[in-house]
Amino acid sequence: MKKFDIPEYYRSSITGRIKEARRITDPRKRDFTPTELNFGPVKFYIARHFGFCYGVENAIEISYKALEENPDKRVFLLSQMIHNQEVNNDLQGKGIKFIMDTDGTQFIGWDELKKEDIVIIPAFGTTLEIEKKLDEIGIEVQKYNTTCPFVEKVWKRSEKLGEDNHTIIIHGKHNHEETRATFSHSSKTAPSVIVKDIAQTRTLGEVIKGNISREEFYKLFKGMYTEGFDPDVHFDKAGVVNQTTMLATETQEIADYIKQVMIEVHGQENYREHFADTRDTLCYATNDNQDATYGLLEQTADLAIVVGGYNSSNTSHIVELCERKFPTYFINSEKEIKSAEEIHHFNYPEKKMEVTDDWLPKGRETRIILTSGASCPDTLVDRVMLKILSFFPEATSVEDLVEEIVSTR
Repeated sequence: MKKFDIPEYYRSSITGRIKEARRITDPRKRDFTPTELNFGPVKFYIARHFGFCYGVENAIEISYKALEENPDKRVFLLSQMIHNQEVNNDLQGKGIKFIMDTDGTQFIGWDELKKEDIVIIPAFGTTLEIEKKLDEIGIEVQKYNTTCPFVEKVWKRSEKLGEDNHTIIIHGKHNHEETRATFSHSSKTAPSVIVKDIAQTRTLGEVIKGNISREEFYKLFKGMYTEGFDPDVHFDKAGVVNQTTMLATETQEIADYIKQVMIEVHGQENYREHFADTRDTLCYATNDNQDATYGLLEQTADLAIVVGGYNSSNTSHIVELCERKFPTYFINSEKEIKSAEEIHHFNYPEKKMEVTDDWLPKGRETRIILTSGASCPDTLVDRVMLKILSFFPEATSVEDLVEEIVSTR
């Protein structure tokens, strides 16, 4: 895989070396068991796969290049480059201005932009409507378009489904930048509707079966279907694609459910004419991160720490998986760890910060699961580990232990 030119301070001297050692000994990623770091009084289980993915590193490289190549021009980002506060803050500190927030709320009006300005399209991509606005202003958008190729793969899959007269069912969060972009692109060639989870998909299934009226459909799915969508007509043929950071098992469950609905409506012998088996449109990093998390769930541990941006979809699903077995703390950086007795962490379902006391068990070997999302620099994971190790003064030296692990692989 291509090596990207990103700032050295995003690289890791601890977990990065461990990941590289695992990559060399297992290049095809057949082994998703975690790496065990036994420091004596505390033991860490480090996920086999975590941190920056291809799309993220590509976006960061292009963003910094845009700054370097245009020192005398204004440089803008449509919205957050990726869902990581540290990276976005760094870009803003170097002079990049954000045009809008992740929910589409604008900070800078289109009339404030000039054709000489540089506008970077983030890794999530953008809508055709926004591309048209920029084109009308005269801004060249392709030179610094950082849209992830795996997102573009979903767009191409949607286009093919549309050419075959399928309606596109998008598994995603309707207010997420990537889903908004995918919806815009799929709408160009096909009627499209967004479902956020299997529960909403079951409701959609009742629409397809005729048990929920079109009027009720319009109420239940307001803002999540294309203009002119007719549920009495457009569900004759359908295929499922997804926001690339969703939970893989749920996307598969949604596709399997829609398939069963089509079998019920059209019969076992005819369903293939009405349902496109698109398999899975998740990106490789989402798949690998989730597989690595399942590997973590095989361990015995006292708690799990997941590091990443609080608005990161792929990170939230790692949290969701870890919470199935461990007390799990979702933190942005080591700064949320106030002491061995107090940690501040994010409750993703309720979208609020919480404080937990006595979070770190001591007095025996403490076992900790540690991982991060695809938009999190490895250096943040290092800093979290080092902060926790500072509470165990008798722990083995980090340098000695990492050197031992790397040299034996």
